[in-house]
Amino acid sequence: MTTITQHQLQAICPSLDASVVMDFYGRMDPEYFENFPLKTVGLHLELLNTLSPTTPCAIHMHKKKIRTYDLTLVAYDYFSEFSTVCGLLSACGLDIREASIFTYLDTPSPNKPSTRHRASAGRNPSWPNTYPSRRPGLTRKKVVDVFQVHVLPEFTFDRVKQQYLLKELTNLLLSLEAKQTRDVRSQVNRLLIEALGKRKQPSSDLIHPVEINFNNKVDPDNTIIDIHATDSPAFLYAFSNALTMRGIYISKAKIEVDGPRVHDRFYVRGRHGQKIQGTQEKEELRLAAALIKEFTHSLLWAPDPGKALHHFDLFLDQLLEEQPSKGQVSWLNKKENLTILAQLLGASDFLWEDFLRRQHKNVMPILQDFQKDSHHPTKPRLASKLKTQLAKIKVPDGKKKILNQFKDQELFRIDMDHLLRGSSLPEFSVALTTLAEIILEQALIQARSVVNQTDPYAGKAEWQSIPFTICGLGKLGGEELGYASDIEILFIFENSATTTMLPQPEISEYFERLAQEFLRWIEAKQEGIFHIDVRLRPHGEKGHLANSIEEIQQYYNPKGQAAKFERQALIKLRHVAGDVALGKRVERHRDSFVYSKESWPLETALHLRERQTQELVASGTIHVKYSPGGLIDIEYTVQYLQLINGKDHPSLHTTNTIEAIYSLQRLGLITMEEGKILEEDYLFMRRLIDALRIVRGNAQDLVLPPSSSEDMIFLARRMGSTTENWQEGARLLEKDIHKRMRRTRTIFVEHFFPPATKKHTSPKKQRPPRKEKGP
Repeated sequence: MTTITQHQLQAICPSLDASVVMDFYGRMDPEYFENFPLKTVGLHLELLNTLSPTTPCAIHMHKKKIRTYDLTLVAYDYFSEFSTVCGLLSACGLDIREASIFTYLDTPSPNKPSTRHRASAGRNPSWPNTYPSRRPGLTRKKVVDVFQVHVLPEFTFDRVKQQYLLKELTNLLLSLEAKQTRDVRSQVNRLLIEALGKRKQPSSDLIHPVEINFNNKVDPDNTIIDIHATDSPAFLYAFSNALTMRGIYISKAKIEVDGPRVHDRFYVRGRHGQKIQGTQEKEELRLAAALIKEFTHSLLWAPDPGKALHHFDLFLDQLLEEQPSKGQVSWLNKKENLTILAQLLGASDFLWEDFLRRQHKNVMPILQDFQKDSHHPTKPRLASKLKTQLAKIKVPDGKKKILNQFKDQELFRIDMDHLLRGSSLPEFSVALTTLAEIILEQALIQARSVVNQTDPYAGKAEWQSIPFTICGLGKLGGEELGYASDIEILFIFENSATTTMLPQPEISEYFERLAQEFLRWIEAKQEGIFHIDVRLRPHGEKGHLANSIEEIQQYYNPKGQAAKFERQALIKLRHVAGDVALGKRVERHRDSFVYSKESWPLETALHLRERQTQELVASGTIHVKYSPGGLIDIEYTVQYLQLINGKDHPSLHTTNTIEAIYSLQRLGLITMEEGKILEEDYLFMRRLIDALRIVRGNAQDLVLPPSSSEDMIFLARRMGSTTENWQEGARLLEKDIHKRMRRTRTIFVEHFFPPATKKHTSPKKQRPPRKEKGP
């Protein structure tokens, strides 16, 4: 029973307006007054009086003994507030040993309130005009949280850190006010996981069981959840956050830690303000809360902890809807599996949307197979596996579905290998290129089968033998595919020799239909994710999809209609699917055209490069591909030197950038130091672009995040930063990027601009190459 009266409160707080005292006394949970003496209640009331719409919280600290504090927080009431506070305290190195949390009631009762719930938590409802409102914020619901915290050995909690805590919490609560709950959770996770990384003690590989019991008899309006578990770093945050992520409102809590054991009691209501009654609802909450709590401690391995936790919550939603099997629950209860999920789920929204969400049923089986088999499947083995699956299906629509499912699952496997095992960029690129070639080959076979069944000309035997090939360009041609690289291709058919007796217009029409049918077989779920690009064909989008070898030879010719930049683009041409002999003929023509004796206009190329910088790089931004010193400067340095010197040196006739760099070194066209810089920075910039693309899921958005931003911090994590201070890791990455772009640009300028001016006007004369030995 309440022993403190409103008159006593007014007496010990004479400077406070009577409406403030009346509002507090009439609305605070009555159990609160039974837990604190009058003097302490007066202190809380004084603190509450300082709140305003721009000052949503106040903190009072009392040092009890060395490294131990009583910390009192008063604040306006927000949904997800308690978990936010617990997370921030843990991020500051404060271990919560005890806590008592109380919230204003929803119905005023100055004497003895009869209800104790928080059905509108997080919505900040206006209080009925029971009391006169004389100041902003008076009628809002408020909370009083009292913690006993211990400062962990690796941390300090001086005045500067205390001021930081208040400032950071104020900003977080203002974000909750703006309904930015997910952003707040992401920020708290980032701060917390960074802090956990600073702890010297090794994390346990064990999953600690959590005992969760529900009681609906003691309180008339709330379900009481009792949690008994082994204490672990940030346990209170992890569990309270798990509850709020499941839509649970926490109105009151009592926290006790006794040695290695923790006992938490939460007074809660469900998603719709009701008690948690149903057996299934309890079991789902028990499972989800325990898993989210444990998953939180795996976030140290996630590039972006906020994304990882959000995606894990969505993953559990899908899993719980279908009632998980014992095998699935058992798999999720292993620490190493949660670590793998944290790495994957924290990689990007792109990876989640493209595979993990769409095919969540396949995630655990694929991960299990991945853990068992550490070998990269060979191209013949992979191709045979796809053929076997396709052979079981008779109808084209079914085959198309199998083809794209196979593509998506293999893409996911390759992504996992790169993210989890840390395969090198060249290994990653070769794996993607191999998969692309297999998919293109089978798509062509299936498309030709469909056209042959419906085309009026295809019934004749001579039509079946007309060669048709697919050549790759760009990153596909160079065996340099990365995340979200376009699949750039050319369709080419034979139109001479064995086909001279057939009507030429009908041949062109047949292969045009074949190209159209082929493009319907490969699905790209998002822009740039296995997106087929046919724009580099002769005459671009105005030209036919499929061209004869004669048309290719006439167009890509010193006297043909190909633009100057198309000669450079053809450096990357390589046969990837279809008729091999025809593909090799196209490659031979590539060499005769690209590396012909015909002079190549370097000045025009430099002018076009300058236009890229002016038109594709927004002012004040750094585009890692098109800005001076970006990836394009590296690729163009190599390609310009190939074009200028390739007529005399067949070893330069390669589609692969790294191989071309090695050849340029051997020929003395670049120094060993320049070659080392170009190779290192090429691989670095490709990794950087992949890191940007995987989080954004967009092949075009390659602008560097703002300096010191959260996005830059997570980019540094994706690039492998292991610094304890994540902001320092971001600063080091920025510094490294600028250094590499400066030295790359220097090499580009030194090779192609006159030393007197270094202007983008006329090219520098090339140094004579060493004589090449052998053919």
